[in-house]
Amino acid sequence: MSSGRLEVKIKRVCSRKRSREFLKTRLAPAQQRGRCSPIRTSSMTERRPVEFCSDSEDLFGDYDSILEGGSLLAKLDDAGKNERQRAANHLDSLTDSIMDEFREEPFEGLPASQLQFQQHFTEEAKRSRQVNENQTSTPRQSVTRMAEARIETNRGGDGRRSCGVRRSMADLLKKTMLENAAAAPVKVSRTAELKEAVVSEEISVALQAMETISPETTDLGPFFGLPSKVKELMHKLRGIQNLYEWQETCLSLDCVQQRKNLIYSLPTSGGKTLVAEILILKELLCRKKDCLLVLPYISLVQEKVRGLASFGLELDFMVEEYAGSKGKFPPVKRRNNRSLYVATIEKAHSLVNSLIETSRLENLGLVVVDELHMLGDGSRGAVIEMTLSKVQYMSKTTQIIGMSATLGNIKDLQTFLKAENYTNDFRPVQLREYVKLSDSIYEVDPKEENCFTFSRVLNFKYSSAMQKVDPDHVIALVTEVIPTHSCLVFCPTKKNCENVAGMICRYLREEFLKHRENEKAILLQELRDSGNGSVCPVLRRTVPYGVAYHHSGLTSEERKLVEEAYSSGVLCLLTCTSTLAAGVNLPARRVILRSPYVATDFLKRSQYKQMVGRAGRAGIDSVGESILILQEKDKLMAKELVCAPMENCYSNLMHDEGKGMLSLILSLIGLNISTSLQQIQEFLSGTLLFVQQKQLCVEKSLQDVTLQCVDMLKEKDLITIKVTGCNSPELQITRLGRAAYKGSVDLTYCDTLYKDLSKGLEGLLLNSYLHLVYLVTPYDLIPQCNPDWMVYFRQFTLLSAAEQKMSAAIGVPESFVARKAAGQTVKKTVNLGVVRRMYLALVLFSLLKETSVWSVAERFQLSRGFLQTLLNSASAFCSCVLHFTEELEEFWPFKALLTELTRRLTYCVKAELIPLMEVSGVMESRAKQLYNAGYKTLTHLANADPAVLCRTIENLFKKQANLMVASAKVSVIRGPSSVCSCWEQMVSAEHRKSQQASQVLLDAAE
Repeated sequence: MSSGRLEVKIKRVCSRKRSREFLKTRLAPAQQRGRCSPIRTSSMTERRPVEFCSDSEDLFGDYDSILEGGSLLAKLDDAGKNERQRAANHLDSLTDSIMDEFREEPFEGLPASQLQFQQHFTEEAKRSRQVNENQTSTPRQSVTRMAEARIETNRGGDGRRSCGVRRSMADLLKKTMLENAAAAPVKVSRTAELKEAVVSEEISVALQAMETISPETTDLGPFFGLPSKVKELMHKLRGIQNLYEWQETCLSLDCVQQRKNLIYSLPTSGGKTLVAEILILKELLCRKKDCLLVLPYISLVQEKVRGLASFGLELDFMVEEYAGSKGKFPPVKRRNNRSLYVATIEKAHSLVNSLIETSRLENLGLVVVDELHMLGDGSRGAVIEMTLSKVQYMSKTTQIIGMSATLGNIKDLQTFLKAENYTNDFRPVQLREYVKLSDSIYEVDPKEENCFTFSRVLNFKYSSAMQKVDPDHVIALVTEVIPTHSCLVFCPTKKNCENVAGMICRYLREEFLKHRENEKAILLQELRDSGNGSVCPVLRRTVPYGVAYHHSGLTSEERKLVEEAYSSGVLCLLTCTSTLAAGVNLPARRVILRSPYVATDFLKRSQYKQMVGRAGRAGIDSVGESILILQEKDKLMAKELVCAPMENCYSNLMHDEGKGMLSLILSLIGLNISTSLQQIQEFLSGTLLFVQQKQLCVEKSLQDVTLQCVDMLKEKDLITIKVTGCNSPELQITRLGRAAYKGSVDLTYCDTLYKDLSKGLEGLLLNSYLHLVYLVTPYDLIPQCNPDWMVYFRQFTLLSAAEQKMSAAIGVPESFVARKAAGQTVKKTVNLGVVRRMYLALVLFSLLKETSVWSVAERFQLSRGFLQTLLNSASAFCSCVLHFTEELEEFWPFKALLTELTRRLTYCVKAELIPLMEVSGVMESRAKQLYNAGYKTLTHLANADPAVLCRTIENLFKKQANLMVASAKVSVIRGPSSVCSCWEQMVSAEHRKSQQASQVLLDAAE
C-alpha cells in the first residue's frame, strides 16, 4: 500500500438496474423517507416502519452490491488509514490526496452521488495546491509541517480530532452522499431560513398562548398573537405603524381571544377592516384554518384581492376571488396552504353550500361579513341570513365576525349570531355636518331644539346668469376647497352627475387648467386608450379642470382610471351617485349632497351616514365637512334625517313573496341538513326571522309559512314528499330542485330555464355563438329592455340565414321585427319577453364579435354602463346555467360549450389577452400594453421585475406594478398547487354520484 497503486475493480452483481423508487428508499435520509405520497401500493404497506435517525448514523453500511469483494466504503477507509500512517512515517514524501491514486481510472457505473463526490474532492485538491504554492516557495517544507500538525493532533489526549484534520475517506463520502440525498431542489439563503425559523417559532408561541388563554391574559405574542413579520408587512405594504386605541381594545376583548362571535360597529372610515384582517391572518397562520371574507360588491372584492395578494405571497396562504363568474365549487382542497376566500354575498352562499356538501365546513375557521346591516337589504339580505344560519347550524367551531354601521336593534343581531357587541364612535378625522338653506349655512346639532345652528353666509358673488344656472350655489361651495383639497358632490341621478360636472367647469378660472396639467393629459390618454380611441365628451371637457363624474354609466375600466386619478390627487372633484358611498373608499375634505333624494326616494338615515362618512381623509385632513343642500319644503324631513336614531334591521327571508324562504328550504333538503318538517323548524329557530317573528309573522305563524313553502316547492316539482309508515313524511329533492339550488337559479325562472334549454337542444345552432348567448341572457334584465325597432331590424338583417332561422324557432320571426320597425300593427300574438331577450342577446353577440363597448353602445343607442352591467350579469348567469346543466344528464352537451362561453363573456377580449385579464386589476387596455411589451402569459408577468415593468409600460406606477406582479404570482401558484388534490375531489364526487344513483334505484324498487 505504501508504494504500490491501489486497484479497485467495480462490478455489478446484478445486471438488472435498480428502479429509481428503490434507490430513493435506500439512499434518502430517514427524515425524507417518512414523507410518502398519499397513494400507497400494497407492497409499500408491507415495508418496515419508518425509522428516524441522526446524521451521524451510517445510512450506507449495507449498500455493498456494486462491489465484488467487499464494501467500497471499507476499502476507502483502509486506504485512508494507510495514507495517514505513511504520512506519519515518511514525512518527506509528497502527496496531496488519496484520490490521486484513482485519478487515472475514473469510477464507472457508480451512483451519481459518488461521482459528484469524486469531482468535488478533485477540485478541492487542486484548490489546496494552488493556495499552498502561493503561500510558500518550498512545498516540501509546507507538506512536512502539515503532516506534523496532523500527527500532533491525532495524538491528542482525548482522541478527538479538531475540525482542521482531514476526515477519513469513508466519513467524507458518507457525508457528501447524505447531503446530496437530502438536498432540496431550490437553494434557500441562510437569511431566508432564519426569517422562516423566527416566524415558525412566533406562530408556535402564539398557538401555545391561545391554548392556555384566560380572561386575564391579553398579550398573545409579538403582534396580537401574530409573528412580527406581519407587523413589518403592515408597515411596508400599508404604511401602518400603530393601531388606533379602539382597534387594540377590540383585538384584546375576551370574546375575541376566546373565539366567540362578535359584531362591532363604528362610523364609516373608522378603520373597521384592519381589525378583521388581523383576525383573518391569525386564523390562517396560527390555527391553520381557511377563512371567508364577504363583501357586498364585485369592485370591493377585486380591490381586496389585489390588496391581500402580497400578504399571501409573503405569509404563504392563497387569496381566492369569488365574484361574478369567478370561483370554483367546491373550492380546491390544498394540502399545505390555507386559503382566504374573498367573495360577494351570492358567491359566499354557494361556497358555503359546496363546503357543507363535501363535509369540509369544519375547515372554515372564520367568516367575516362586511356591511352586516345589509341583512335588512331585500333579497341580498336574505342570502346573508341563509349563509350565516347554515354556518352556525353545521359548524360549532367556525367563528363569525360582523362589521356593521350603528343599528337601532343591534340586540336582535346579537341574539341571531349568539354574538357580543363592541361599539365605538371613533373617527380618525372629526366630522362636522352642515345643511344649506338659500345662501345660509347651518351646523347640525342634535342637542338644539331646531336641530340646526346658524354658522355663516356664503361669500361668493353670483352674476344673474350664474344664479340661473346654479341656484343652489354648488360652484361657491366647491371652489372653497378645490383644487388644494378634494371634494365629492353626490347627485340624485346619473344624468345630473354629468350636468353638474359640466356646469362647474364652465365657471372655473383658467388657473385650474394649470394644476397638474401633464398628469391630467396622461389620464385623458388612458381614457382614450380604454375606449379604443374614443373618450366620453363630458370627461374630455371636464378632466382638464380636474373634475370628473362617477356612476354606473362608465365602463369598469373608466371607473378604475377615474378612481385612481382621484386618489392620487390628479382629479380634485367627483360628481357621483350614492353607489360610490357604498363602494370603493374615496374620502374627501368636503362632501356635498346636491339633494336629499336618490332618484325620487327620500334618503334613508343609513344612506345619509354612508355619504357624509366619506368626509375627512385620515392623515391628510384635520377635519371633514359635509353639506346637505335643502329646499324649504324638505326642511322638516331633513331634521328627521340628520337627527333621528339609526334605523332597525329586519330579516328579509319573507321579502318578495317569500323567495328567500323557498330557496332556503330547498337547499336544506338538497344538502340533507333537514329532511322533515320537524328538522326544518329546528333549523329555522336559528334564523333572524325566528328572533323577529313577532314583528314579521303577524298574519301567519312561522310554522304556517313553512308548510306553505313546502307545498309550493312540491307544486314546482322541486321536491317530493315520501310517506314512510308512522314516521313523519320524508322530504326529498328532485333532479330539477338539485340543479336549481346548485346553480343558484332564481326559482321564479327555474322552470322557464329548463324549458328553454330543452327546446334549445332540439335544434342547437353550433356554427355561431348567438343561440348559446340567447340561452344565457339574464331573465331579470328583460324588463329594462325597450328595443329600438329600427336598430333591431337592421341588426336582424345582418344575421346569417341559419341565425335568422334559429331566431324564428325561438319565437322572433323576421316578419314581426319588420312590421314593428315600419310602425305597423302586429295581429299575431308574440311573446314580448322572448323578443326583448333576443334583442339583448344581439347586443351581447355584437360585443363578443367586436369587443368594443363604444361601437356597440353607439350602434344600439345604449349607455356604456348598461352594456357593462349586461355583460357582467350575462357572465354570472352563464356560470349559474353551467352549474344547473351539470346536475341534469340530458343537458350534457352544454357543459363544454358553456365553460368556454363563460370565459368569453367574463373578459370580452381577444383570446390571447384572456390569461392576462385573469390578473386582478388588469383591464383590456393594460392587457394590450403588457402583451405588446412581451408579457404574454401569467408566468411572464409573475417573473417580471416591477421596476422594469414601470419603465416598459407607459403610465404604470410602482405601486400598481407591485400589486400586478403579486397578483400574477398568486394566479400562477394557484394552478399547480391544486393539481395534486384534484384526484381526491374527483373520487369523492364520483362516490357521491354513485350514492345518489343507488338511492334512486332503491326508491324505484320500493
